[in-house]
Amino acid sequence: MNVSFPAAKALCLGAALVANALSLPAHGTELTRDNGARVGDNQNSQTAGPRGPVVLQDLHLLQKLQRFDRERIAERVVHARGTGAHGEFTATADLANLTTASVFTEGKTTPVFVRFSTVVHGNHSPETLRDPRGFAVKFYTVDGNWDLVGNNFPTFFIRDAIKFPDMVHAFKPDPDKNYGTNRTLFDFFSHVPEATRTLTLLYSNHGTPATYRHMDGSSVHAYKFVNAAGEYRYVKLNWKTRQGVKNLDPQEAAQIQSTDFNHMSRDMIEAINRGEFPRWDLYIQVIEPEDMDKFDYDPLDATKIWPDVPERKVGTLVLNRNPANVFNETEQVAMAPANTIPGIEPSEDRLLQGRLFSYADTQMYRLGANHQLLPINQPRVPVSNHNQGGLMNTGSRSGEVNYEPSRLLPHPQTASARYSELPLSGTTQQRKIYKEQNFHQAGELYRSFTRKEQRDLINSLGAALGEADDEARHHMLSFFYKADADYGKGLTRVAKGDLARVQALAAQLED
Repeated sequence: MNVSFPAAKALCLGAALVANALSLPAHGTELTRDNGARVGDNQNSQTAGPRGPVVLQDLHLLQKLQRFDRERIAERVVHARGTGAHGEFTATADLANLTTASVFTEGKTTPVFVRFSTVVHGNHSPETLRDPRGFAVKFYTVDGNWDLVGNNFPTFFIRDAIKFPDMVHAFKPDPDKNYGTNRTLFDFFSHVPEATRTLTLLYSNHGTPATYRHMDGSSVHAYKFVNAAGEYRYVKLNWKTRQGVKNLDPQEAAQIQSTDFNHMSRDMIEAINRGEFPRWDLYIQVIEPEDMDKFDYDPLDATKIWPDVPERKVGTLVLNRNPANVFNETEQVAMAPANTIPGIEPSEDRLLQGRLFSYADTQMYRLGANHQLLPINQPRVPVSNHNQGGLMNTGSRSGEVNYEPSRLLPHPQTASARYSELPLSGTTQQRKIYKEQNFHQAGELYRSFTRKEQRDLINSLGAALGEADDEARHHMLSFFYKADADYGKGLTRVAKGDLARVQALAAQLED
């Protein structure tokens, strides 16, 4: 919408009115319908006589039933079950040499909303289930909203977004059963050797965090930080919990699940209510563009960490307020990697490139084209563009000009917000990346675990692999054997595989 500042101010006021309308009535306020009309009787339907049928003109009854029928919006395909909290991020370093994003001005505090989530399972699934955990942060910056949408794992299962729908289908219930099976899961992953490290994380005790407060987070992808000179660097961002990392072993997870399938949400809400505000420190890793080819892996591969790149602390996140209404805030918050601000841009990571479209598109499907007018999603700065119409548009605009450019109502752009320039050469292609290195980091991860953690991993993953079909099982076992021979032998024993066959398959793999 092309609006003046007073009109933009009116837009914000309109959103505030919407937020007020969605809140619970104050004590003593008369009961009304959605149109504000007062209700005369909320206990008895209008009928045709004492024993007659209910009449169609009972508008209050109709509206109550209509609204009740529509209380549920489409469930997220992934990250359906979430827990949210408000807080603030305080920068502890000045990154003006790296980015124009003012959120990274030393001492600056920015309000945030964080949504933690389970990834695969549905909205009412137990929080003890083995699953990655989402760690998504919406920064309400003076430059606009920036969404840092990540996970508790620093790597992902795939490196190209074209595989994403198939991967999710493999994790989700089989269409003929409505429950998932290891048979179909590992049938898919036997074709995806790059998942070896992240599958190792998933089936380790990191796949069952003790609480949201006791887990780290990661951007997973590299982003670009762009400074005032238009220079960019590649950056990964990692959250480190100040509460310490705590995970559940299989016995602990089973014990908790038998008594409380809301344990992670309950822990977060009760901790904040007690005034025990959880904190995370944000660290960044930076690679110069000219150094990208110096590594024995591809730094833009989402299945890899950057183990040889130093970290630097740049800020602290604290969560200090629970949502007043979980649906209005946690359920309707719309996180999308496409929500960037000047100074922060997506990298050429193939998985991230697909997420730029997919996340924003699914929010439009779930919440409508105007979902960013909802109070939880609304930027704290005036919004001024020519997007118009659509369902639930509460924005206010007036005048004859809804286009650009215009001499009647000039609408200047900001030169400093232009995208950085990426040098390109070559042709379009559909090929694998040339530095796959699918197994090396998985072996390092396995060797970093304690003996007990290794045993728990082998028992959990080995039991699951035992349910896979014979061919898929042996291909999967060869991936883990290639990562670490002891790891592969242990899994083969638990999964009742043929070690000689596993070793022969592993010998054919390149790393």
